[in-house]
Amino acid sequence: MSRAASAKDRVDDALSRLESMVDERLRVERLRADELAQRLDKIERQHDELKKVAVEVEARLERAMEYIRSLLAADQQ
Repeated sequence: MSRAASAKDRVDDALSRLESMVDERLRVERLRADELAQRLDKIERQHDELKKVAVEVEARLERAMEYIRSLLAADQQ
């Protein structure tokens, strides 16, 4: 085997290993991206639920404050 052919084989082997490494890295990054997307979806759903609870609590507090005001007004009369 000539030196040129040997060098070409080494370069081909190195390129093949590099392609394998890149493919593995892409696979891992895709998995990571999928996991992050799932976590984001879960967090967004939790955020929506918390917003609903906050709106409900705010409404209840407003009703309670109005009730307290009416009691104070009745007490002052």
